[in-house]
Amino acid sequence: MSLLGIICYLVVAATCAFIAERCVPGVIPGGFFTSAIVGIIGGWVGGALIGHLGPDLAGVALVPCIVGSALLVFGLSFCSRGFRGRNAGL
Repeated sequence: MSLLGIICYLVVAATCAFIAERCVPGVIPGGFFTSAIVGIIGGWVGGALIGHLGPDLAGVALVPCIVGSALLVFGLSFCSRGFRGRNAGL
């Protein structure tokens, strides 16, 4: 994979994570690179759950990536709220 291919992959993964962040109640802390990491991991999770479904762009299956990223954003926001609530009493 060339450098341009890697950059396109990161942009598509970050865009899928951004769409997923807007669909679920939660926030991804950080900027573009955190969204890209969440998108890559979300694509892997979504691909494991529902397989290759829908259109493919820059090597990323869009539907599983958005669904997996939404699950990951929801889980991360749920865990961060839980940790924040525990530390609030200290």
